[in-house]
Amino acid sequence: MEYWRLFVTFLTLFCYCFSYISALDCYVCTNQTGNVEKCLNTLRTCEPGEDVCGTEIRWGSLPYFSQGALKQYYVSKRCMTKQQCQSKRKRHMPYCTHIWYEDWSCHECCQGDRCNYFIISKGLTLSTLSSFTLAVTSLILSTVFIQFLL
Repeated sequence: MEYWRLFVTFLTLFCYCFSYISALDCYVCTNQTGNVEKCLNTLRTCEPGEDVCGTEIRWGSLPYFSQGALKQYYVSKRCMTKQQCQSKRKRHMPYCTHIWYEDWSCHECCQGDRCNYFIISKGLTLSTLSSFTLAVTSLILSTVFIQFLL
């Protein structure tokens, strides 16, 4: 019976650690004039199911893109689901030209804590740091559990 209580305690601790490790943090901002201030200082812990950070950069004029108007960068960042982000990236792809005299927009997706610090970061598909942290935590918890059994 004592082993069962130890096992339940270990499992509870493991689930708590895993949920803490798997929570994704992304930088968030909306239509900021460049990748400065709010876009580099405002973090949000994503909701369950939001598994990627999305970054959109637009070059043009607001509120409506128009030829000949004063142009500048507009940056937006947020938490998203992978499906939402890939869909948005696909929609923006034809307009992602980076031609300075034309209005353009690009969208990028990345996985991993704070991976959208840089605009259009070409983030990793899997966060190496998060995977490493999870592996080390699992190893430590399993070692502690084995010690309790012995």
